[in-house]
Amino acid sequence: MEAPSVDTVPIQPDVGIGPPHATPVGAIAVAFSTDLENGLTAEQSAEALDRFGANQLAEAPATPTWKKLLAQFRELVIWILISAAVISGVLGEWADALAILAIVLLNGALGFIQEERAERALAALQSLSAPMAKVFRGGLLTTLPARELVPGDVVELESGDNVPADVRLVQAFGLTAQEAALTGESTPVSKDAEPVLPEATALGDRRNMAHMGTVIAAGKATGLVVATGMKTELGRIAGLLSRYEPQPTPLQRRLAELGRVLIVVCLAIVALIFTLQILRGGELLEVFMLSVSLAVAAVPEGLPAVVTIALALGLQRMVKRNALVRKLPSVETLGSVTVICSDKTGTLTRNEMTIREVVAGGVRYGVTGSGYVPRGHFVLSDTAQQITDLPVDLTQVLTIGARCNNVRLVPSGNGSDNWQIIGDPTEGSLLVAACKAGISAQRDRVLYEIPFDSERKTMSVVVESSDGSRRMYTKGAPEVILDKCSAELIGDTVVPLDIHRRAEITSINTEMASRALRVLALAYRQIAGVEEAPFQEDALVFAGLVGMIDPPRDEVKDAVAKCDKAGIRPVMITGDHPDTALAI
Repeated sequence: MEAPSVDTVPIQPDVGIGPPHATPVGAIAVAFSTDLENGLTAEQSAEALDRFGANQLAEAPATPTWKKLLAQFRELVIWILISAAVISGVLGEWADALAILAIVLLNGALGFIQEERAERALAALQSLSAPMAKVFRGGLLTTLPARELVPGDVVELESGDNVPADVRLVQAFGLTAQEAALTGESTPVSKDAEPVLPEATALGDRRNMAHMGTVIAAGKATGLVVATGMKTELGRIAGLLSRYEPQPTPLQRRLAELGRVLIVVCLAIVALIFTLQILRGGELLEVFMLSVSLAVAAVPEGLPAVVTIALALGLQRMVKRNALVRKLPSVETLGSVTVICSDKTGTLTRNEMTIREVVAGGVRYGVTGSGYVPRGHFVLSDTAQQITDLPVDLTQVLTIGARCNNVRLVPSGNGSDNWQIIGDPTEGSLLVAACKAGISAQRDRVLYEIPFDSERKTMSVVVESSDGSRRMYTKGAPEVILDKCSAELIGDTVVPLDIHRRAEITSINTEMASRALRVLALAYRQIAGVEEAPFQEDALVFAGLVGMIDPPRDEVKDAVAKCDKAGIRPVMITGDHPDTALAI
């Protein structure tokens, strides 16, 4: 999904600096009168909070209860019924008048109660979310509610944190951010505090910024808050949504049309009967009362109640399926859908990278299971035969993936199928695959680490085992890793890596990428006893390739089938490569 364009306007009122990604950190700090090491003082933060307001997205003012109640009587059909009740009372037909009024009041009360329940449920859900932020105030690192952040605050970010505001990075160490909420891309974005970027830099390419609503996938950083609340990029999107004016639902349009038809029919009946009775010599008052009585009788007073009750029953069925509907007419709107346009990342897919294929020693293996649930098995890709005893080269690939890693795999909620990773989704997929093979997620003692860099496209760690031996484990882009390798692990034997074998591995990598798999290469080498840091990524032993993908959600196939059966056309919208979209 393409990010919305952003105008280069001052980031906050009365500050007078340009876009933060195009401004040096020092200049921003001066503009906000902040200390990059100690942050704001308590007095400065209180003053800024009064000046800029709370760090939260604006909400529409609450509608008074009496307005919500009166809103139930806006339909033209309801006003026709009210008019009919008044006329019936004037004519002395008190039973009819009271019956019509009872139906109108029942209809309004039923709709009001259902919508109030939905509002309260939504409010309860919102109250469960109370994001916190780590911020330097007066030189001390403290944890505060994110709504209390102000421009000029210095915050600390680390793996797993939700970014609480728009932040200009001051320092970043191996930082990557998951920005799918803003850009729709599932791949984490590498961040760097150093560069000052051109003003026209697109939102997804602002490497020196971290934005509200995104998640830190890996690494650690400190940053300077430059925008809060509705001034953030997320706030601007929310502002666009707030300007949307809701259109009447198909049911509301049809009821309005019915109301207009009823008015025309009733007036026609009155005119026709009145004319005929006058021509027959009837008395004026008697003829008028007869005509009006017939017109009132033509009004279907039970229609609004029947419609409301039907919608209420539909709403209750949706509630049982954990769906909240704020307005009753929306139930009918859902039933009128003919096309569903859906985002891919995180909606049709799990937003969880999953390893599907491993190539080790020239043999291809498939991996079952999905998401971050550490259950699955390995099969030979050509025969689909399950492997019980994993060969040495395959085990080595999975071990490298588990050790050259900075994520944690933890249970999430109740049940054995709820797991989450804290850190980078790509590294998470490697750790989950290793766990499926029974390889412990416990890391050996790390002696040295070369963090991933978007220029180098590799990451390495040097670990020491319990027996005192040391190894370097490396992962990265296949073409880069191959250039650093001089040998390959085949079975349990290390053999020289010649030019023909390099060409074969490159061809396998290309073929896997053509199937929308994201491919990583893994390698290792033994560290000699005399070798000391800084360790070099050279003379590596090529272990294998892994291919991963952000898989479709398990329930998507059934959902698409139901759409087809219901005559609804599902459409996927994504900014991904067409091959990836086609594979999904």
